[in-house]
Amino acid sequence: MVIHTDLNNFNIKNPILTIGVFDGVHQGHRSILSRLNKLAKEKDGESVVLTLWPHPRIVLNKDVDTLRLLSNIDEKKFLLSKTGIDHLIILPFTKEFSELTACEFIENYLVNKIGVKHLVVGYNHQFGKDRKAGYEFLSECASKFGFTIEKLSAKSVDKDNISSTKIRGFLNAGELDIANKYLGYEYFISGNVIEGNQIGRKIGFPTANIEIPEPYKQIPQDGVYAVRVILNGDSFYGMLNIGTRPTIELDLKSKNIEVHIFNFDQKIYHQTITVSFVKRIRDEKKFSGLEELTKQLTNDKSEIKRIFSLD
Repeated sequence: MVIHTDLNNFNIKNPILTIGVFDGVHQGHRSILSRLNKLAKEKDGESVVLTLWPHPRIVLNKDVDTLRLLSNIDEKKFLLSKTGIDHLIILPFTKEFSELTACEFIENYLVNKIGVKHLVVGYNHQFGKDRKAGYEFLSECASKFGFTIEKLSAKSVDKDNISSTKIRGFLNAGELDIANKYLGYEYFISGNVIEGNQIGRKIGFPTANIEIPEPYKQIPQDGVYAVRVILNGDSFYGMLNIGTRPTIELDLKSKNIEVHIFNFDQKIYHQTITVSFVKRIRDEKKFSGLEELTKQLTNDKSEIKRIFSLD
């Protein structure tokens, strides 16, 4: 996959294009991308995904307090690279860009700069200023500018249409199994390992405290999770807690994310760590003290080891 951040020298053969945010690159998105790749082969062309970054709501300061994203730009690049597309175009979204009408965007970017030959869109695709341009408008533009277009039906799981909004809701509600099913992979987060208060080490459960650099990243509901851990290219198993650590913190106002990595005892401060969420084990609880907490953590670890079929 070739990544393009401007279109000044963009020149490819017979571009077969789709446009979207593709937050999370879930199963619904991948059905579009699969069709895109298939058409590119049939039409002797190249598959192209066009997306925008930063997210428009961030630039326009629109409801940013409630904005949560399944994937940051680096995660999106990684997920899209696994789909087999030929080209990813990341256009910088600015306030000036937001003033373009749908017609101006199509003519200036899709036609003049990309040279689109065929456009594939999802069932609910809307774009342009105030997201007013839908499939009917695109069809008129296709006829005017000489490219073809098709709209795909919604991808569903258990008769429910998949969407990034629904997946974010499942994660926020702790329904990890459903979220992962809709995504088609285990939801993951990446962050930097920072120093903690070392209490976990004192009770036999040393943890890596994770700081998420992306403020809009969707964090799953508070609780204890069975996770896979990637660190420096190596894979591990572990248990992760999200919450305020009520047993040992009297007034922790911000969320804490910490992971106990099994069979691991290295200092990894300031390194990047990725954890993928496999199963939610329980809610976060306040215990009477460290002894009761240690007993519960021992039980959690045993349960998670059973999930992963570990000794």
